[in-house]
Amino acid sequence: MSQEKTGHHEEGIEVPYDQIPPDTLQRMIQEFVTRDGADWGDVGCTLEDKVEQVLQQLRNRKVKVVFDLTSQTANLVVCR
Repeated sequence: MSQEKTGHHEEGIEVPYDQIPPDTLQRMIQEFVTRDGADWGDVGCTLEDKVEQVLQQLRNRKVKVVFDLTSQTANLVVCR
């Protein structure tokens, strides 16, 4: 979900995705791709496909993990 749609700006620190335990990262990405309002153009994508797409975006630095100091939560955000 983009910051423009929510009106919320992440105030926090970037966490290198490769320093997050793999099972935790997997659950984080699964939660992200199954959120209400998540827009996946290809309706036929499986959960595994969506998770792999996000992992690829993390590897390509198109998305990053940010720990929001205000809400004390981690989130995936689009890199600018």
